[in-house]
Amino acid sequence: MRVLLTGSSGWLGRHLAPLLAARGHEVIGLDVAAGPHTQVQGSVADRALVFRTVAEFAIEVIVHAGALHKPDIARFSRQAFLDVNAAGTLNVLEAAVAAGHERLVFTSTTSLMVRRDVRAGAGSEGAWWMDEAFGPLEPRNVYGVTKLAAENLCRMIAGETGLAVAILRTGRFFPEDDDTLRAPSGPNLKANEFLNRRLSVGDAALAHLAALEADLARWEDACETFVLSAPPPFVRGDCGELSHDAPAVIARAFPEAAGLYARAGWVLPAKIERVYDPAKAQRVLDWRARDDFAAILAALREGTPLPFAHDPDWISPVLRGLP
Repeated sequence: MRVLLTGSSGWLGRHLAPLLAARGHEVIGLDVAAGPHTQVQGSVADRALVFRTVAEFAIEVIVHAGALHKPDIARFSRQAFLDVNAAGTLNVLEAAVAAGHERLVFTSTTSLMVRRDVRAGAGSEGAWWMDEAFGPLEPRNVYGVTKLAAENLCRMIAGETGLAVAILRTGRFFPEDDDTLRAPSGPNLKANEFLNRRLSVGDAALAHLAALEADLARWEDACETFVLSAPPPFVRGDCGELSHDAPAVIARAFPEAAGLYARAGWVLPAKIERVYDPAKAQRVLDWRARDDFAAILAALREGTPLPFAHDPDWISPVLRGLP
């Protein structure tokens, strides 16, 4: 199929574009920044550009991964977030409907599920267990607010037109350091997050491919939401203990973890206060993250490269031209 990939110069886009091409799809990239997979340079907020691109390239399906992200809050106005994340998504949806597309894949974020009380720590019953039914959704910043608005636009358009929309709420897969957490930092923090809230960018790309090629007959609704993360080695019944003694729970699943971590000079999380559950994506999309905590321990044991990217100097292409 001829696929329009928005955000084609970004971290996800640069991994997803070659994967789509390898599967036999013809990929047309649209991004505000130049890149090796970007044929059309411009913003999804430019409605005329979106419609013109879909028509001129005879696009058959859209993967909408382009957006302003949480780190961009410090650099862009709230209006810019509304223009790109909300209005831009509406432009993409309506262009898909006008072209008669069957489906659309939309990259959302688990960040919109993190209310102020979730951000503050564990709940009364321990760690928050966060799947597609988790709510109420009360995003705490403009990034989350606009991504939730975009999700609601997906649901509205799907309900009105029958366009099948896969909303992929991805956990963390960015390569840079966390912009708020300082200890542990770097690869240690990323490795810990594979227990409950992170996936590799390669697995995120594979999830988008799975959604693009999914059997729609297995969907219950025209618009389906999926939480994406590496599979947690926990069950809901662990939530109470996770919130105050995570190492004990981890030791039951991975007896060698503490030793391998000590050899690397790393520390396990003392507590885990939220867990993302990707079971629905595994069930409906036949997608399961290949890179999980077990793979990290295997890399530490065998002295092989870690199964995730860490680049503290990574800067999004859209920001490189800013002063």
